Amino acid sequence: MSGDPSQPETVGLSHLFALRSALARIGATLDEATTCDELAREAARHMRGTAAVLRPADEAGPRYTAVSGDPATLPGARWAAAESPERTDLEGRDALSSSGDTRPTLCVAIATGSDSYGALVCTRDAQPFTRLDVEVCKLLAERAASHIRQAREHEQVGSLVGKLQSALLAEPGRPHPNLDIAIRYLPAGQSAMVGGDWCETVRLHFGRTLLVVGDVMGHGLEAAVDMTAYRSALRYTAAADLPPHRVLRQLDGIASGEPDRRPATCLIARVDPAREQVDLASAGHLPPAVIDAEGTASLLPVRVGPPLGTGLGGYQSQTHHLGHSQTLVLFTDGLVERRNEDIDQSLRRLAELTFTAATDPEQLLDTMLSALDTAHAEDDIAVLAARMRPRTAKTDDTLR
Repeated sequence: MSGDPSQPETVGLSHLFALRSALARIGATLDEATTCDELAREAARHMRGTAAVLRPADEAGPRYTAVSGDPATLPGARWAAAESPERTDLEGRDALSSSGDTRPTLCVAIATGSDSYGALVCTRDAQPFTRLDVEVCKLLAERAASHIRQAREHEQVGSLVGKLQSALLAEPGRPHPNLDIAIRYLPAGQSAMVGGDWCETVRLHFGRTLLVVGDVMGHGLEAAVDMTAYRSALRYTAAADLPPHRVLRQLDGIASGEPDRRPATCLIARVDPAREQVDLASAGHLPPAVIDAEGTASLLPVRVGPPLGTGLGGYQSQTHHLGHSQTLVLFTDGLVERRNEDIDQSLRRLAELTFTAATDPEQLLDTMLSALDTAHAEDDIAVLAARMRPRTAKTDDTLR
């Protein structure tokens, strides 16, 4: 019938579809080892034999990885390394036979552009490899090389971001000596990626300390950059020793004047040990918790204004008693929020926790993080715990 494909054309289309499916199965992740496994598996299937990735020589010499099939059929790794092409554009060295072995061996470079990641080595029992086999293996190897390059670039970026994270999440400023402080940063999923959650402490006059937690909307490097901007602005503004609500007003004005700045929530607590009180102001942030001497948790009410960066203002300070036996805990929403759970329920779960009496801030945070199963948190976490130290003659001197 006119228009019906011939048998050779049908076979060719079948091979093309199979090859396209094989290419799609290579590079499913950003993990280099997984990509090598996928490459060897697809090559072994298409060549109907054994396939492996030959890694470049290191201190231990060349070696095979990601073997799919019978490893005993592979030629010696040193021989294959000496004979394998380093580039995909070298002709005449793709189909090779192992010295002293009649088993056909095919080696093609795993390379893209100027980057080479080793070689794909295939063997089978008797049938020699054809030029079509060579080209198929080249396509598979080139696809794998492209994804290996992406995996390595991703790893490099992750390493740089990890270093950036250490710099961005530098230790907060120096609190007053009359406070014991504990701080935890936990990226979502325990990854190395930096986010927009942060804590800060600023030492003020007359023995007071400004405690701050903030959460920039979004994740990743862009959120981290905005986080540093908020943090820098806070340090500058706090130097004027303003009450918490006026600090928020200043931060909101600065952020709203920069259209590319992401909004952020923020909670500021000014702790005054001499008066045993804390002044709170919130920009769209969750309230802090207080752990009393018996280990009972509760939430301090705080008037909530709009997030920073909106330009709406309207922040207010609220004063609460804070005794020397109480521990104040400021946190970002990743500590308590869980998928498909109302935030009020999440906060109740925190308020229902109990702690060992007289536990110091470090131990208290360890207990809290464990009890709330933060290892499986779905968002970044920043949490700060502060307790006033018992007053002594030396402490009274530092208040002056």
